Amino acid sequence: MELRHLRYFTTVAREHSFTRAAEKLNIAQSPLSRQMRELEEELGATLFERPSRPLRLTAAGRFFNEHALQILQRADELRITTRRFGDAGRRQFFIGFVGSALYGGLPEVVRGFRTHYAGLEVVLVEMSTVEQMAALKEGRIDVGFGRIRFDDPAIRREVIAEETLLVALPPDHPLLGAEGVAFRDISAEPLVLYPKSPRPSYADQVLSFYRDRGCIPVIAQEVHELQTALGLVAAGVGIALVPQSVRHLHRDDVAYRPLLEPTITSPLIMSYRASDTSAEVTQIFGLIQHLYPPLEAARG
Repeated sequence: MELRHLRYFTTVAREHSFTRAAEKLNIAQSPLSRQMRELEEELGATLFERPSRPLRLTAAGRFFNEHALQILQRADELRITTRRFGDAGRRQFFIGFVGSALYGGLPEVVRGFRTHYAGLEVVLVEMSTVEQMAALKEGRIDVGFGRIRFDDPAIRREVIAEETLLVALPPDHPLLGAEGVAFRDISAEPLVLYPKSPRPSYADQVLSFYRDRGCIPVIAQEVHELQTALGLVAAGVGIALVPQSVRHLHRDDVAYRPLLEPTITSPLIMSYRASDTSAEVTQIFGLIQHLYPPLEAARG
């Protein structure tokens, strides 16, 4: 019995069909069926009820599926953890982040982490929250910093901050005379929305603020990057809603005013594999706790 047999079996069990499982595995149905019969012969147990549509597992099949999934998960964890050491024994630690995280405390966290692990190569990779979830499960990154809440039992999430939002305005906008801006005062303003893709993203958070208040946003343009959005704001194309940490990005041609509604916030979330109990993840989380007191944790 090999790991590939377990992967074949769990795919058939998940799809409830040899045909669909063969498509998922990119193999022909006939050899897949043959391998499953050989697996049953090796185990001395019938794993599938025949005939049945949709395909159902026997009691032995359900038992085998449960433990096969655990074995495959442990094998993936072993592969991911071993990959951390990199080529020729060089230890590596990959951090995924959304662009706006760089304007807050993330650079300070990374500096402290590099100091503590001087022999560790720390690699920063910009990617959306959606991309981070896939990269974590595939072992391409070790920690991610994003803004979208996802429910996935394989991923643990820590809400490290709830950032209030600012309105980014062009330098000649009438609202610059106010210390703060109410949402009703900007709800009809042309909006520069980012990121355009992939979705869901921070853009969907912004749209939800309009939807929750019964407003229809006037989208002037959708762009991929925060910097591009601010450039369009400077050009007078529209306004943009940005996390508070973006105020550290000083531009002479863009002004910021706080939104007066305290409930309009965007979370900054640290994500990592639920199975990862490494000292590196513990260390980076400890640095975050010092930087963002008090920490609002959302474990699970």
